[in-house]
Amino acid sequence: MNKRIIKKVAVLGSGVMGSRIACHFAGIGLQVLLLDMVPTEAKESTDKNLRNKIVNDSLQAAIKSNPSPVFTKDVPNRIITGNFDDNLKDISACDWVIEVVVERLDVKQALYEKVEQFRKPGTLITSNTSGIPIHLLSQGRSEDFRKNFCGTHFFNPPRYLRLLEIIPTPDTDKSVVDFLLHYGDLYLGKTTVLAKDTPAFIANRIGVFGIMAIFQAVEKLGLTIDEVDALTGPIIGRPKSATFRTADVVGIDTLVKVAKGVYDNCPTDEQRSTFQIPSWLNKLVENNWLGDKAGQGFFKKVKGAGGEKDIQTLNLQTLEYAPRQKPKFASVDAAKPVDDLKQQLKMLVGAQDKAGEFYRQFHYGLFSYISHRIPEISDEVYRIDDAMKAGFGWEIGAFESWDVLGVERTVAAMKAAGYSVAPWVEDMLAAGNKSFYKVEGGKMLVYDPSSTTYKSISGSNEFIILSNYQDKIVWKNNSCKLYDIGDNVLGLQWNTKMNSIGGDVLTGITKSIELAEKDFKGLVIANEGANFSAGANVGMIFMIAIEQEWDELDMAIRMFQNTMMRARYSSVPVVVAHHGLSLGGACELALHSDKVCAAAETYVGLVELGVGLIPGGGGTKEFVLRASDEMHEDEPETITLKNRFLTIATAKVATSAFEGFNLGIYRKGLDEVVMNLDRRVMEAKKSVIEIYDSGYVMPTQRKDIKAMGRDVLGSLYAGINGMTKADFATEHDAVVARKLAYVMCGGDLSEATLVSEQYLLDLEREAFLSLCGERKTLERIQSVLKGGKPVRN
Repeated sequence: MNKRIIKKVAVLGSGVMGSRIACHFAGIGLQVLLLDMVPTEAKESTDKNLRNKIVNDSLQAAIKSNPSPVFTKDVPNRIITGNFDDNLKDISACDWVIEVVVERLDVKQALYEKVEQFRKPGTLITSNTSGIPIHLLSQGRSEDFRKNFCGTHFFNPPRYLRLLEIIPTPDTDKSVVDFLLHYGDLYLGKTTVLAKDTPAFIANRIGVFGIMAIFQAVEKLGLTIDEVDALTGPIIGRPKSATFRTADVVGIDTLVKVAKGVYDNCPTDEQRSTFQIPSWLNKLVENNWLGDKAGQGFFKKVKGAGGEKDIQTLNLQTLEYAPRQKPKFASVDAAKPVDDLKQQLKMLVGAQDKAGEFYRQFHYGLFSYISHRIPEISDEVYRIDDAMKAGFGWEIGAFESWDVLGVERTVAAMKAAGYSVAPWVEDMLAAGNKSFYKVEGGKMLVYDPSSTTYKSISGSNEFIILSNYQDKIVWKNNSCKLYDIGDNVLGLQWNTKMNSIGGDVLTGITKSIELAEKDFKGLVIANEGANFSAGANVGMIFMIAIEQEWDELDMAIRMFQNTMMRARYSSVPVVVAHHGLSLGGACELALHSDKVCAAAETYVGLVELGVGLIPGGGGTKEFVLRASDEMHEDEPETITLKNRFLTIATAKVATSAFEGFNLGIYRKGLDEVVMNLDRRVMEAKKSVIEIYDSGYVMPTQRKDIKAMGRDVLGSLYAGINGMTKADFATEHDAVVARKLAYVMCGGDLSEATLVSEQYLLDLEREAFLSLCGERKTLERIQSVLKGGKPVRN
């Protein structure tokens, strides 16, 4: 069979999902044709703008929405808009046609009939439906259409929610399924999950069951909305939106529609009654209290007496809104300080208060349900976990949670409490298999009920999960673990609050490089969890500064700088695998590495100005060095330096890894974006090997950096004064910005001069130290430590 290449994609339907799916495909560099209906009033018009009004308005609304569906501002340039009447013929030039029109079988089938007139044979045709059986959609179509037809269910918003469910029909060619699973993973950055053509597929079937079961528990245990959302959020590895807030975001009508769909179409589901809509939920739909889109649902924004916004919560008994109440549970308070999610789960499910009772009911019901869904909705255990993690933002899958709590012990407790488990789970335990997952040789294996053996997870050869290498630890300290990840490459990760970088982590980086230089080809630095790192440990800086231990602080900054320079000047390659927040010191580590393999969703930047400091771990020095290298005769030498100065002075953070290149943090032609978060460590490992094998030579420290001196410093000072007078910056902002300008110009030099890296590092460290002595800087740091945001003083 010919190799399938996707160059151009057509998206039919420009509603909330269609426009955002189009943006995601354009974001990975493809040409996209986005089509929708001609407005009724423009049917007779020849004005292209009027005929394309629906599609153009929808695309503009998507582009302006928050969070943004595009990686960079130029992405929409790759989207061509049109309408079904004039432009459907243009799908003949497309390699993949994705249908995202209204959820009505007759509408979709009528569109497919027209599509078949213009689609070239062999072109992929898929539907994003979430509520119509996939096999019904392709009825009556040609053999070639049916062979290349499949369900591709994206989750909203498609840029950020990583799940893509692939749902074949009996007629779908296996090569199409294999292609979509691979393409979705590698190019679209998705967790691609093979699902069966059952109502609500995998994620919505399990996710909506979980929500409906919680609704029942609310009535049974007499819990409030505020209590449930406190119990079902980050404390158990779920998103901040927890349960009721999630329903408001998704739309209460959408939730009811999915629940009703399962109730109506799954007569043999042993938990069918759970999907019955409670009377109070029906009442919300009748009142049009559908959540965010209606302005009120389980929560409602109101204006307080002083004009400030306040969020009120619905009382499910009275259906009246009242101010939010902060719930108090002893078990939750005890679990909160524990950093390890698995340990937290054990504590919460074993607790003897009302919260513990809720957690037991919730987990036992969930475990019972997922066990009975195999093989109905999936043949494989891991696909259910993958779907929930990628589609609903769960940090830990349902079967993984069951493993954490102990399968055998939990099954006994479930039976005693009146919950059933599927026979295959009992068979698994009877055969001496005590868990759904196990790790061997750095690879995760999963129990397969059909063969009653453990198998490797499909496609997992492309993924490296560092914590799977517990039997390959080369070195560790209280915060860091260094693993041998095979092929003569080491992998370092650390686990601190927000993965911040303190003394232990700096020691870990230095030690890892030292060990890599001895016996290995190089080092990968990566982290698991939501974020790579929120930067340096500002709490530690604050404590030392408050105590006025200036020598100790000077040593701490030197240690940070020396560690970054050690990463830059090592005899083996150091590659950083970024993802999520990668701020301050984490950004400085990237700036000094041989290469960065960044997940597409990486938010990187030098943010120290926000807390009244300048980048002190070599970040300021590195921006001067890069500005010096970028200066050329065709433009005034000062422009590159001023641009770099503004990036730091305004604490700019890239809104995607692609934007990291625009900010000059990532290097074009060297650093790379990895679309799939799960592949970044493997790509970093491959990069280490490639760089080493191509004859890596340790770079030499630079002594030829052009520092612009007094002239440019004067113009930067003038700009800072202008910003302060116009009220764009506070007096303290100006104090910090002037220190930054002084360092970036190389100090008070009478003319442009070539200086060394160490010269700039010394200036940077002195400026950082002096700012730590400023009261207003300490106030900013304190406000970040207390409330997460710097005070504007």
